[in-house]
Amino acid sequence: MLLKDFYSVTSSTELEGEFITEVKINKDHELYKGHFPDRPVTPGVILMQLFKEEAERRSNKKLQLMTAANVKFMAVVDPNVCEKLILQSSIVLDDGHFKLKGIAKQNDSISLKISATYKSIS
Repeated sequence: MLLKDFYSVTSSTELEGEFITEVKINKDHELYKGHFPDRPVTPGVILMQLFKEEAERRSNKKLQLMTAANVKFMAVVDPNVCEKLILQSSIVLDDGHFKLKGIAKQNDSISLKISATYKSIS
């Protein structure tokens, strides 16, 4: 985990090749004191990191981002509004690389769409 104590996985399932992972965001994390004190916002790069860590859990490998061809930030993730974040993703191994497609949802609203390719570094 890149940011210690930033989130915890509360449930994780696989359904027809799609992974659904529920995480609880620590709304008292140090990150929110600077981003932003009066209205905490989860940085987009941190949301992207959640998907990388999910791909690492699923592949059981240490991964490095190679490309992020399609990243769309669609709504603010505010831990004071809802601490729960749902990550839906599919991960396939293609020519030695892990290709992920995913969406992050908060309160049934899509916050992020991502398509990314990772390479194994372990």
